[in-house]
Amino acid sequence: MKRIHVVGTADTKGEELAFLADAIAGAGAAVLRVDVGTRNPSVAVDVLAAEVAAHHPDGAEAVLGTSDRGRAVSAMGEAFANFIAAREDVAAVIGIGGGGGTSIVTAGMRRLPYGLPKLMVSTLASGDVSPYVDISDIAMMPAVTDMAGINGLSRTILHNAAQAIAGMAARPAPRAEGRPALGLTMFGVTTPCVTAISQHLRDRYDCMVFHATGTGGRTMEKLADSAMLAGIVDITTTEVCDFLFGGVLPATADRFGAVVRTGLPYVGSLGACDMVNYWAPDTIPEHLRGRNLYRHNPNVTLMRTTAEECRAIGEWIGTRLDACKGPIRFLIPERGVSALDVEGGAFFDQEADAELFAAVERTLKPGPGRQIVRLPMHINHPEFAKAAAAAFLEIANP
Repeated sequence: MKRIHVVGTADTKGEELAFLADAIAGAGAAVLRVDVGTRNPSVAVDVLAAEVAAHHPDGAEAVLGTSDRGRAVSAMGEAFANFIAAREDVAAVIGIGGGGGTSIVTAGMRRLPYGLPKLMVSTLASGDVSPYVDISDIAMMPAVTDMAGINGLSRTILHNAAQAIAGMAARPAPRAEGRPALGLTMFGVTTPCVTAISQHLRDRYDCMVFHATGTGGRTMEKLADSAMLAGIVDITTTEVCDFLFGGVLPATADRFGAVVRTGLPYVGSLGACDMVNYWAPDTIPEHLRGRNLYRHNPNVTLMRTTAEECRAIGEWIGTRLDACKGPIRFLIPERGVSALDVEGGAFFDQEADAELFAAVERTLKPGPGRQIVRLPMHINHPEFAKAAAAAFLEIANP
């Protein structure tokens, strides 16, 4: 039987854990109370902390046998992640916690598949939650008051959380049927291209467009690794620029790793590789303030990549993709890689673009199923989008 897993540290948050579980049960849902505390629970639970801790690679003693709280919290997070990922009775997960509890519970939530309801009621939910949510679909709900016993406000917050998770579990989203999913990457400066590609392919594919902000590319590749994509149209590889040159929206060293591991049909390009992203102008490092900068909006400033930087970007992309054994079409837009990289535009630099293009051609070697195609047009030209769509159909349906 599928149950809502209600998770918290029953040693310090026992009253809240019990109240929340009872509220969910009162809404008609089956619950399982899971303790992830490191000391004796103050309320009855269905799964003891020792059972969760036993899922740590070094055994329960690695979690419960240390007096170092930080080490215990970290170890319990790893144990809970292994515990929850192995279970087959999870209808949804709801957690409560302060700093330690939030870290533990969300470590497990991040291991669960997209779409499975995950709600974290946390004292940290109104701040920067990126370390806890990362690229998952965890919903964070502010606890408002600290969790130090039930009070008039916390009673309402926990009641609302109980109703929310019960409703999510009771009416799961219908399973998508029909078209296979396709991952695409887009930035504001490549929107015309990617929108047109999606229109060309939407009759055959469920087009999932990801904003190329670092987390977008990682999310797309996680879906690929999870066998949830039938292919990738990676038009906007700009996250590599931020990764290599200190921008605020970077990829990780594993960018393109899912393409290598899965061998999925892949069409790529160099969208927005003419720029590195920073926040407001006063946040830009002093030594870069003399560069070619463009104020994209009040909060985002773009820096034009130089010829030398473009060479490094192209080499990094080409070298990574050269390890791929699956079918590849890599398209080079000879007349510009973004809306700013157009004749008369703020980032128009043919010399830098030439270095970028040549570096890819030098490192991504042609071979069976792999082609680099130069197109004498801008990336946002309708014919470029048509060529990209045709290239994907060619390798996806050989």
